[in-house]
Parts: sequence; structure tokens; C-alpha cells
Amino acid sequence: MAAQNKIPSFDLTRNYDRVREEVRVALDRVLETQHFILGPEVECLEKEIAAYLEVESAVGCASGTDALFLALMSLDLKEGDEVITTPFTFFATASCITRNGARPVFADVDPDTYNLDMGSVMDKVTPRTKAVLPVHLFGQMCRLELIRDELKERGIVLVEDCAQAIGAHRMIEKKVCRAGSVGDLGCFSFFPTKNLGCYGDGGMVSIPGSKVISDRIRSLRVHGSGKTYFHDEVGINSRLDALQAAILRVRLRHLEEWNEERRIVAERYMLLFREKGLLGNITPPAEDDGNRHVYHQYVIKAERRDELQAYLEERGVVTRVYYPLPLHLQHCFSDLGYKEGDFPVSEKLAGSVLALPIFPELLPEEQERTVEEIAGFYGRHS
Repeated sequence: MAAQNKIPSFDLTRNYDRVREEVRVALDRVLETQHFILGPEVECLEKEIAAYLEVESAVGCASGTDALFLALMSLDLKEGDEVITTPFTFFATASCITRNGARPVFADVDPDTYNLDMGSVMDKVTPRTKAVLPVHLFGQMCRLELIRDELKERGIVLVEDCAQAIGAHRMIEKKVCRAGSVGDLGCFSFFPTKNLGCYGDGGMVSIPGSKVISDRIRSLRVHGSGKTYFHDEVGINSRLDALQAAILRVRLRHLEEWNEERRIVAERYMLLFREKGLLGNITPPAEDDGNRHVYHQYVIKAERRDELQAYLEERGVVTRVYYPLPLHLQHCFSDLGYKEGDFPVSEKLAGSVLALPIFPELLPEEQERTVEEIAGFYGRHS
């Protein structure tokens, strides 16, 4: 099949075409100042993100991984401390726990939303539990209200991994709560393919309440320094640069529109699956009651997943698997003592999920062809 007919899983060039002139104006503004690291542009972005999330403050950093690392670093974790999280997520969620000297404790996920099962989380709490780190996976918030109050009573910190979920929200106690505003800390990634992505790398920590924690994370991101060349503790070098901040400020203005376009793409997939009679072969992602899913990824469960993916690849439809091996079975975490069968839902998902193309500019005819190819595969194997 000709390369020009390939349907990509995402296409950043189409999105750039929509904001090209705005971005160039923003970049020129920074270039005129020659202020490239932190500074006014980053401060403005931090305030704008905080206002968007309706939180007290936000602190920019170099990546989503660093956002997680800094958030956990601010908790002063030590050897023997435990942090409960999901095994069905990107590696950084767990690696930042171990890099801070603590132990990841995994809990299984809900088979429909792919997010942490909150009952399973509470079953894992011990006197050593210092934090719970849920991931709002693929663009949908976890049911944090089920555990938030009990964690607070026990003195356990709730850290939200929002890397895939900026703009997602959930109705909690009759209030619309955005991802990153419910727990004690929220961690965001601005990797280029994210719903709000920059043109390099970047991240941010949201702090709903504590100015003390906010000030500490600001210090930790610059080697533990509050005043240049004076260091209160050993931190890291994780600064968001002004060029990326300027780009993100432009893109933030369009985020709601783009997220809504992703939702339209998701709705169109569902209609096409019904039209083609595919709901017996694939299971579309479920949007939890009270949630606004922003579909960073559109992840189905599919019979004969690997064969389907290969078939689609041959026909020019690019798909991806998030994630093929749960974290508890990764070699680097073998010392934790987990084995196959410990988290059956996560393991089953790893063998059946498939991310279909999704981005705001995906054309209806591209979706139609994608679903037609899926129908063709199952027609051959019926």
C-alpha cells in the first residue's frame, strides 16, 4: 500500500498547521527577550495551568517523569516505605517510586476503565504505605472520591498521575473536578503526543493546597536552591524552558476544543462498530459514570489482538499496544517478588488491548477505512 495512504496513529503536523502563526509569534516573543530557562514565560504558564485546573499553584519541570519524581521527592520517602500504584501503566509511574528509595506495591485494575480498582487499592494499605499513585489512564479519571477521605484520615498522600489526562474531569460531590485537582499533588506530561503537548519535552506538578509543598518543589527542581548558589538540600536539575512554555501557552488556549474533537472521534468509532456488527469481536473503551474522558488514546479490547494488529499494519493502518507487559512482570522489578497470575486483569488486558488511531484532525473517512479493515479481518476469521 502506498505510503501516502497510511493512516497514522497520530499526526502532529496536521495539528501544527492549525496554530502555526500563533506559535511563531510566541516563539519570536521569547527570542526577543533571550530568556530561555524558567523566567516570565514559565511563570505565566504555571499561573494559567493552575487557573485552568482550579488549584492553588503549579510548578513547571523538564518532563512528566520529572513531575512524578519531584512530587514523590517532596514526600521524603525512605527505604521500607510503600507507594501503591497500578501495574498497567507507563514505566515511569513505578520507576519514580524506586528512584526515591521506596517500594512499589501494585494493585489490579478495573477491566472496563483500565484504571486502578479502588477496592484493590485499600486492600494493599499497610502501616508502611506513604502514598497512593493512581494513573488516569488513556484520558479518563479514576474514582478518587472512593479513597480520598480515608487516605487523608490515615495520613497517606494521594498523588495523581495525570500524564495522559489533562482536561479530563469527574463529577465529585456535585462539583466538576479536573484531573490534578483532587489529590494532594498532580503530575502532568507535555510530551509532544499528549493532548497538551509541547515541541520537545516538559512537565508540571499541580498543588491544590499547600504553598509549603509548592515552594519546596520549586526549590527541588533547581538543585534544592532557593537562592542562587545557596542550597538547602540536594535536588535535581529539572527546569521547563521558556520556548516550550510559550508553545504550551498557545496550545492551552485550544485544549478544550481539541479534547472535544477527540470525543467526537470516539463517538464516531462507536457508531461505526455498531454499523459493522463488531461489538462481539471488540470492546470499545468504557466512559465511567460522571467522567469526561478526553481520549488521549482510544484503546479497544480485541479478540486475536496480535493477528489483528498485523493485518491492519499490512493495510496501512497504524495501531499501538499500551502496554504489552505489565510492570510487575518486568525484569527490573523481579526483586519485588511478583509472579504471573498476581494481577489477572492487568495481564489479560496486556494481551488484548489495541490503540486505534485518534487525534483531533483524524478524518471521518480514515476512521471508516480503519473500521472496515477491522471488519474485514473478523469476516475472514468468523
